[in-house]
Amino acid sequence: LLLGYLLLPWANWDNRQAILFDLPARKFHILGLTFWPQDFPMLAFMLIIAAFGLFAVTTFAGRIWCGYTCPQTVWTSIFMWLEQKTEGSRNQRIKLDKAPWSLEKLTKKVLKHGSWLFVGFMTGFTFVGYFTPIRELLPDLVTLSANQWAVLWTIFFTLATYINAGWMREQVCKYM
Repeated sequence: LLLGYLLLPWANWDNRQAILFDLPARKFHILGLTFWPQDFPMLAFMLIIAAFGLFAVTTFAGRIWCGYTCPQTVWTSIFMWLEQKTEGSRNQRIKLDKAPWSLEKLTKKVLKHGSWLFVGFMTGFTFVGYFTPIRELLPDLVTLSANQWAVLWTIFFTLATYINAGWMREQVCKYM
């Protein structure tokens, strides 16, 4: 699921990005199909059916959704895995947090938060890539010539992923 989310904007279909929501042109390209604004009643109907399907499935098999396919669970698992790889097991992390600051502690903390921010950036960048041609977005971000809205939304989704999956974790599920 996560791999598909990250790879779909990079995939080509009929010589264009597989999924691109071109808001200025009011065209929505989804796997070779082009949807126009007048198609939205049909799309809204399909999304309502999908939402009711999701509600029905979670009523009867909610743990399958929450445990295996919910994006919050997937991102939290990735962040916890990165935390364990950089700082060690839970007991090692507790000892590390109680220990005075040293070069080793600083290195581990920087690696952990750097890897979290990288995953957050890939999430934000990919999400913005659904609305802006992704192959143009990366060079524009690197050369600092990207549209200010693309930069703003990339930063927003990077920080949202970092905070939700890194710090809030299960609290997101509990309270949202």
